[in-house]
Amino acid sequence: MNNAPRISVLLTAYNREEYIASAIESVLAQSVTDFELIICDDQSSDRTAAIIDDYARRDDRIRVSLNQRNLGDYGNRRHIARLARGEFLKYHDSDDIMYRHCLQAMVEPLEAEPRAAFALSGARAWPGGACPMLLTPRLAYEREFLGFGLFQQGPASALFRTAAFRDLGGFPEVAFAGDYLFWLRACTTANVLLVPGDLFYYRTHAGQELVKPSSAAAYARAAAEAWRMLNDAQCPLSGAGRELAKRNFVFSQARGVYRHCRRGHFAAARTALGLVGLRPADWLTYLRLPRRSVAAGVPGRSGEAAP
Repeated sequence: MNNAPRISVLLTAYNREEYIASAIESVLAQSVTDFELIICDDQSSDRTAAIIDDYARRDDRIRVSLNQRNLGDYGNRRHIARLARGEFLKYHDSDDIMYRHCLQAMVEPLEAEPRAAFALSGARAWPGGACPMLLTPRLAYEREFLGFGLFQQGPASALFRTAAFRDLGGFPEVAFAGDYLFWLRACTTANVLLVPGDLFYYRTHAGQELVKPSSAAAYARAAAEAWRMLNDAQCPLSGAGRELAKRNFVFSQARGVYRHCRRGHFAAARTALGLVGLRPADWLTYLRLPRRSVAAGVPGRSGEAAP
């Protein structure tokens, strides 16, 4: 790619006039400067597009795309990924703020580790060891199902090799939980590099997709896909490890249903039970207290040699 930037930062936006300026400014302030910022507005009805246009006039690293129709969250993410020219690809949500060192803390370790398809950061330090930490598919699944989680990270938590991201199919075009479904499938074949946490501010507010009532069904379907993967030949876990993963998974689903009921969200509880894909025999076989370990998914500590 001639004259291509090192990193393509992808910012999708819909009705974010309150937050979009600070989101853009946090990208422009990065310590790494060899990037393009592509902003794709999804038919906003407020001042979001006007604010984007104002920044684009002032900084030639910004490229703007205006959708002719509303594509939705993950539809827009798929669309904007096609516009990326950089060797690396980084999503940035229009209501979040990147800390100044974010891109540098992700791109330098990923450049130094060619075996990894993408780098992943979290809201805090990863348990079990120092970063960067390379996880094979087996280690990624151990960390998710036998440890304390990996696949709950949002799209903005990752920095991808652009070619690898495209080879992996990108985020699926679903209304919700596309990130979880992507990690679930990508980590069966690709290595992931864990890098230091707390690289950006994840803003929570009433307008997020996550809090919409319709998200309950989507997350139940995503859980059903996780259960299918745990029973599939493609699952990187085997033997006793896979059986323990199923036990931990079923307990998590039961706990989720219980929490819905405690909050009086009985429709969400029924949805979770109906869509998760567990048969009565599965509940009877696997509903036991979980057993998770901080050593799960740590190279050299979980039964797998360091990659």
